[in-house]
Amino acid sequence: MAVRTGTEEHIRHLKSVLLELNAHPYPDVECPPNLPKRASVALILRIQPSYSHWPTSDDKPLPPRSRRRSSAASSSSHHFDFESSLNAFFEQDWVRHGDPEILFIKRAARVGDKWNGHVALPGGKRDPEDDDDAVTAMREAIEEVGIDLGPDNAIAVGNLPQRIVTTSWGKVPLMVLCPYIYLLTSPAYPSQRLQPTEVASSHWVPLRALLSPALRTHEYADVSARLAKSELGIKRWFLQAMLSKMMFAAIHLVPANSTYCATIPDFIPTDDAPRGIVGKVKEGMVGGHGGKDRKPPLLLWGLTLGVVSDFLEHMPPHNALELWTYPTFTNWDVRFVMWAMSYRFRHHKSLEMSTAASSVSTTTSRDSPKLPVQDYPGVGSEAVGPLFEEKPGEVGIAGLGVGRGWGQSGRAKMMARGAAVNSMLEGYYPLVRRAVATALVGRIGVAALAAILVWKKLQKSR
Repeated sequence: MAVRTGTEEHIRHLKSVLLELNAHPYPDVECPPNLPKRASVALILRIQPSYSHWPTSDDKPLPPRSRRRSSAASSSSHHFDFESSLNAFFEQDWVRHGDPEILFIKRAARVGDKWNGHVALPGGKRDPEDDDDAVTAMREAIEEVGIDLGPDNAIAVGNLPQRIVTTSWGKVPLMVLCPYIYLLTSPAYPSQRLQPTEVASSHWVPLRALLSPALRTHEYADVSARLAKSELGIKRWFLQAMLSKMMFAAIHLVPANSTYCATIPDFIPTDDAPRGIVGKVKEGMVGGHGGKDRKPPLLLWGLTLGVVSDFLEHMPPHNALELWTYPTFTNWDVRFVMWAMSYRFRHHKSLEMSTAASSVSTTTSRDSPKLPVQDYPGVGSEAVGPLFEEKPGEVGIAGLGVGRGWGQSGRAKMMARGAAVNSMLEGYYPLVRRAVATALVGRIGVAALAAILVWKKLQKSR
């Protein structure tokens, strides 16, 4: 009698999702005018064998597969080769009872890098020598973590929705981000070679943990200085003075296996012994480390969470977006104004997503053609320029947000296929700007009213 591990359902769903993503690739997003910058990240999957279904020496390795040189190339033979390889992989006993995991990296500390210590996926900018965006993802995986994603070690699945990464509240485009999915075929953890200048550590996180509502939390980021850079004069000063930290949806990562780069300078913490009487008193009251945790929790948030959520939304119970929350500020007045001003927007987005998903899912078939870029106004056409000026994409603060250039019909298809994080945030950051300005005016008004009341009281007392 076979021993069930409780992960068999996740494996079955994962196989279906990978087949679907390969059969229906997302369209490529072209670069904005005068910005030929692209970057790729690799979402690397593996199956952790169960103790009761451990692979044996009788398990034969899968036959090698031909490499696809370009993500744009597609034919029936490629599809047949992929489906056959994937079926052969998932028919193995250790796979059918295994536990799916995703690889994350923690970025190394570098001077001038605003992403210091952030959780991310292996990846980087595209080089002129790269044949396409998929080759960039494979090359960066080798360079950053030392994992070979070639056909002898991994199955190239396909891509997730691409997006134009912007800064300054969507006003300044940075690059096009292209995520690609790879499935490792070995039952053993791959040996890793972490690049010290880029990666501090790498962590394999079970898919079950990423889907767990119990591990949903928030990251609190100080964005006042970054926000104020896009403003001028007295408004900039007020923004720096009034804004608290901003709350972003996050996932508390629980790794199953971790690898650390011991050669980085901050691998061993420096001695921060308390100095002076105040420091000694604090040490005696809260402990030797000042009450601080030496190992802060790994939090998945921002742009990487958006990419991962695009993948998680394909997996049952399809609640990745229900567990996700809109970014907001911690100050109660700004938070209340944002909640009130975005209420209709959030309600409309909820209805839009539910109706789009139900209507499009009934027409989606396995043999449907790849969505052409020209189906989306502003992508791959002369309309890119004016559309970008009128309605820029908004990755926004901390990398969260949408990819620009998705048309209305295309957005409906995209939402129904698990890219709803992009659509949920489309148009949200302009509301944030207006809410912050409204809260600022409200604070000034309250302060002015209080000053008038105090002045009148003083006048009466004389």
